[in-house]
Amino acid sequence: MRAVYCSLCKAKELPGAFAPLAAPLFPGRGLAPLLLILLLLLGEGCAKHSLSPPPSGSATGQEICATARTALGVRYKTGGSQPATGFDCSGLVHWIFAQHGIDLPRTAKEQTFAGIGVARKKLRPGDVVVFKISGRNNLHTGVYTGNGKFIHSPSSGKKVREDTLESKYWKPRFLAARRLPQIRER
Repeated sequence: MRAVYCSLCKAKELPGAFAPLAAPLFPGRGLAPLLLILLLLLGEGCAKHSLSPPPSGSATGQEICATARTALGVRYKTGGSQPATGFDCSGLVHWIFAQHGIDLPRTAKEQTFAGIGVARKKLRPGDVVVFKISGRNNLHTGVYTGNGKFIHSPSSGKKVREDTLESKYWKPRFLAARRLPQIRER
């Protein structure tokens, strides 16, 4: 039987461990497996934690964009993730969403797989845009602000700015767009 791990503390819980608890209630254990399935469908968790998921922040795409605009002019810093010290591209995107209680991965590679994929023609403000830049593993992320534009922290010596997706530089490098479920349309 496959082990189940608590999604919060990673404690190992064996699904079969529920059967002895249910067996006295249901002689012959006929319904014990059904009870086990019901418990597993309600969510993963151990005896220490609630079965309900932790609360998550949310925001509208416009609120995300307004937060992104507060970072315009902040200098680029490799590994940076705070306005006072500077941002790299993924640090900026991570910080923007964190201001709304939304937990987005920190690296551009991880951000490339966050949320759900969105076609370029279906972009909405607040979507994460991903670009493939020079080098085999170099990815770049930003936040789409609408009207074909996005905010990002470009590179060393530059500052957070808003650029157009249709520019000669960015258009051929566009790789993907991701939409987080916590972003409301209105």
